Parts: sequence; structure tokens; C-alpha cells
Amino acid sequence: MIRVLVVHETRLLRSALASLLQDEGGIEAVAACWSSASGAARSFRPQVCVVDGDGVDPIPTAGPPGGPDCALLVLASACRPGVLQRALAAKARGFVNKDAPPDRLRHAVRQVAAGERYLDHSLARDLLNAADIPLTARELAVLRLVAKGAGVPEIAGELYLSKGTVRNYMAAINRKTGARNRVDALRISQAAGWV
Repeated sequence: MIRVLVVHETRLLRSALASLLQDEGGIEAVAACWSSASGAARSFRPQVCVVDGDGVDPIPTAGPPGGPDCALLVLASACRPGVLQRALAAKARGFVNKDAPPDRLRHAVRQVAAGERYLDHSLARDLLNAADIPLTARELAVLRLVAKGAGVPEIAGELYLSKGTVRNYMAAINRKTGARNRVDALRISQAAGWV
């Protein structure tokens, strides 16, 4: 039996994904939001953690809530190489397009549970483009918070950085994107699909 933890912020979607996976014999699935994912992982001990890569909460760079023995499988939208770059930084073992048929997700779960990698063919170009993103995972995390309207103090608190470090990241982001300011950097990054 493959134990799968589905992490999604929307209750209806995480429940639907867990039900979809459980309909397949040999898979037991539990759903959780990000805030309760670690607790669910401790009690359930999943082999695979399926996460929404486009979600509000970023994929933790430490890997899946289930720990280092849990394979991370990321659901992503096409044309979002920034999501794939964050997933790679988190050592994701598999990537499934959100527009894929349900059987593809089941197949990916089985493959990553067996210790193999899985890449949805429709995300291959985006994965290659992820390597060309000039921003680091940390700089993308700063930009995601800028996109939410956070200022320097909020970003510093959320990412456990000093305000000066956040300003240094913003200066690097502006330099790498050729932007005049953080609003311009955000516009450029969103147009490229990085954020």
C-alpha cells in the first residue's frame, strides 16, 4: 500500500485529489493544508507527498512535510518555470501538469513511490526554462511576498532575514531583471512566468 499525503490549501481540491488517488487500488491518501501537513505526516508517515506548486504557500526548500524519505510530487501549471525551479530546489522527484488526466497523477505517484523520477512531458520545456531563470530560489521567495503586497519588514519576518538582507535581495533582483524598482521587477518576473 502506497501512503500519499496530498497538500493543498483548498479543502475541496485536496479532498478530491485524495479521493481520486484512493479510488486506485494500492494507494491510501490523506489530505491536509500546509499548516497541518507536518502533523499529518508525523502520524501518517507518507511515502509520497503531492503538493500544489502554484499554491499560496511556497514549497519548502527543506523538502516535503513527510521528511527526507518522502518523495515530493509537484502539481504545476504549464508556463510557470519559477514553480518548477522552486520544486527542483526542494528536491522534487516528480512533476505533473495540473491539466493532465487523472491516470497520469496515479502513474506518477506509483513511479516516485518506487524511487524513480517522473516528468510530465508537457512540462519538459518549462523545466528546461527553469534552468535559465537568473533569480535564486530565495530571490523568488522575496518576489512572491512582494506580489502579495508585503513590505521589507514583513518579508524579513516571513523569511527570517534582516531588513538589510531583504534590501540586498531586492537590489540583486532589480539588477538581474534590469528593473528600475521592485514593482518593475515583479512585472518582469510575472511576465516571464517566474513568479
